Amino acid sequence: MQGSGLREVSNPSEVLVAQREESLSGTAIAATMEGIRPLLIETQALVSSAVYGTPQRSSTGFDLRRLSMLLAVLEKRCGFKLGAKDVFLNIAGGIKVEDPAIDLAVICAILSSNEDMPIPEGITFSGEVGLSGEIRPVTRIEQRISEAEKMGFKEIVISKYNTKGLDKSKFHSIKIIAVSKVEEVFSHLFG
Repeated sequence: MQGSGLREVSNPSEVLVAQREESLSGTAIAATMEGIRPLLIETQALVSSAVYGTPQRSSTGFDLRRLSMLLAVLEKRCGFKLGAKDVFLNIAGGIKVEDPAIDLAVICAILSSNEDMPIPEGITFSGEVGLSGEIRPVTRIEQRISEAEKMGFKEIVISKYNTKGLDKSKFHSIKIIAVSKVEEVFSHLFG
């Protein structure tokens, strides 16, 4: 909305993904769907040592129960010690996201902040995380990949179960990384 009236937002992903000069730990880009429209959104996480005994869990734009479940998966199935840490999560742009496909970006942002290592530039994520730490397939994967490619991302990390029937010849400038477990994503990002 402007003084002269409504203005079209031709590419909402550009508004929701921050343009930064430097890489910061705790941020990851997710390829999500809003209805039938693919969007790229920025997930931000801050993990720090709990100062007041009981660790805080706070989430803006993302379901707090789902965040608790993802933290339990990271703790139990993947061996990351987050039980004594405060975890704050924010979906940039003030939007609320219900799509489980951003789970992968959420855990990558959390692990990035915990390790204080930024995720390399040009990577986006689209995958649901299951209770055993597996990366589950998501719907409309080709639309998500196309949006990431259009926005100039060089890699997209997806579930290996989404590659069945996926026509990779449609995508020329984006590398598709297929993973099945959280540990594979962590080793891909941070060695």
